[in-house]
Amino acid sequence: MRFGRISTVTAFVFNAFVIIACISMNGSADADDSQYAVVVSTATQADQAWGAVVSALVAKHDAQVFTYDKNVDETLTQLQTQFPRYSCFVATREEANRAFVRQVHQLTRQLDDDPYTDTLWGILTGFDAGDALRIAKHDQPLTVHKVAAGTELAMEMVEEGIWYCELQQHRMVQKAKAGIIEEKKGPADTTKALVDTLNDYQPDLFVTSGHATERNWQIGFRYRNGYFKSKAGQLSGLDTQGSVYSINSPNPKLYLPIGNCLMGNIDGPDAMALAWMHSAGVNQMIGYTVPTWFGYGGWGCLDYFIEQPGRYTFAEAFHANHHALNHCLVTGEGNQRGLAFDRDVVALYGDPAWNARMATQPNAYTQSLTESDGIFTFTIEGNRGEASFQPINNNGSQRGWRPMIAYLPYRITNTKVLEGDELSPVITDDFVLVPNPREHDPTQPYVVRFTADPMN
Repeated sequence: MRFGRISTVTAFVFNAFVIIACISMNGSADADDSQYAVVVSTATQADQAWGAVVSALVAKHDAQVFTYDKNVDETLTQLQTQFPRYSCFVATREEANRAFVRQVHQLTRQLDDDPYTDTLWGILTGFDAGDALRIAKHDQPLTVHKVAAGTELAMEMVEEGIWYCELQQHRMVQKAKAGIIEEKKGPADTTKALVDTLNDYQPDLFVTSGHATERNWQIGFRYRNGYFKSKAGQLSGLDTQGSVYSINSPNPKLYLPIGNCLMGNIDGPDAMALAWMHSAGVNQMIGYTVPTWFGYGGWGCLDYFIEQPGRYTFAEAFHANHHALNHCLVTGEGNQRGLAFDRDVVALYGDPAWNARMATQPNAYTQSLTESDGIFTFTIEGNRGEASFQPINNNGSQRGWRPMIAYLPYRITNTKVLEGDELSPVITDDFVLVPNPREHDPTQPYVVRFTADPMN
């Protein structure tokens, strides 16, 4: 095994992917449905309604099902044997609590002996089994054309969207489809405007930050504004005048509460996360299960998903950011206390194999991974000169400077670096990571070449 500065290669049994002679990727690996595991408690699987959720995933992904009686850790040996690319943890709202999220994080780093998450996982739950079944059965890819937000976004990386500022009253920015970005004067209280974006504008992605609990989102961060609230699966807006606006937005969408405390903590039937799934059409979302003070695990998802549009699916972007976090912990870079705090507390809810990604826009840099005769070439080229690898947008916490990550099309072993050792690449069995070349000339291409064998 080569580990640390140059590469991480892990030996384990994995059902082989079909090996192709030459591949060209821009971050994502093609889904292989035969490498999908469903993990569920015996009690939940025995429930007729929740058993239908499991059956839907099996039918859609040709999945294997692993059950446990009391603790999800009971499935470790089975997961180590299969080594699935995707793992979906089906759980009722009573099961999908903060402790469960932590256990899933820790379990999925134990499938081999490197410190990185070994399978693209998600937790599939809902206010009721009907929500989970809707998500499980949904098989249409999502391309994010429209974005709405209650916080600042890099609108140049979005095809179309609107955001209302949480820091400065009346500030809003809008971009028509393929149009110019315009700053406008918005309402003093943006509660109804944000409700309308969900009910009428129907974005493919909704983004929030600011103060929150399991029961509400405080829309304004530095000025008085309204709230979003949840009750028994219903999401609504409450403005500063006491008016209430119900949210019913059925179009399938993604939700990124990148800086909200507790938005992902499911602590009962009134939890905000459940209401987002039940009345706001959310099929996939992330969320902190604790009060957030550091931010790497949440805000970094913008760096990979929105600011590299089209490169990663939503689940891949979440896990790429988690790989980046773990890389900082391994190398000792950054605030180690903050990174450790964030490592096991951000949940990903939904089917991890769902192909949901941003509409393609010009990226700040191009990355490609090709393979021919067992030789892989990972090439990174800047598109913005000196600014190619710099943060695109600084709103939030712990933004920018993320490493470049590409997922491999099949598991590999016996890695040997041929070129690019000075870039300190990390090569695991299923992804390649190159630290952000901030100390190198961003106008020059960067190449890592290595040999590897497919894992049998």
